[in-house]
Amino acid sequence: MNDLNADRSEPDRGTPAGPRIRAFDHVGITVADLARATEFFVRLGLESHGAPMTVEGEFLDTVIGIPGSRTQIVMLSAPGGGTTVELSSFVRPDHEPGVPDAMATTLGLRNVAFEVDDLDAAIDQVVADGYHLVGGVGQYEQAWRMAYVRGPEGIIVSLAQRVG
Repeated sequence: MNDLNADRSEPDRGTPAGPRIRAFDHVGITVADLARATEFFVRLGLESHGAPMTVEGEFLDTVIGIPGSRTQIVMLSAPGGGTTVELSSFVRPDHEPGVPDAMATTLGLRNVAFEVDDLDAAIDQVVADGYHLVGGVGQYEQAWRMAYVRGPEGIIVSLAQRVG
């Protein structure tokens, strides 16, 4: 039988060789004021997994490459579970200041996104709490309404609501 595809030069797009990602576990955000950042995300609707916990010692020093480090972390997730947000505030060494007014074009992790059931109510909540929109509310086709909110310490949170 003549195989018409025998000379194809396209690579196999099937299962990649080697290790594979199994799941998306969490997004880590380093903040100076852990209580304020936690309150911001809880007011948006995330649930805290408990009180702040201290992480220090060989494990942390090895993973982040900073000997003698110590941090406080809070884990949060949407109701029902799923991927979590890890808020971390370093006790030592002192945190490095970020760029609190960075725009979407600044290199690096720029935003964390959440689907909400009522975009207007979510925006009203964050504005009442003293935060503001980065731009405005946009609509992508008949699929999504979305807005960027600048939260504590310049964290950009994308809030999106499905349309239709």
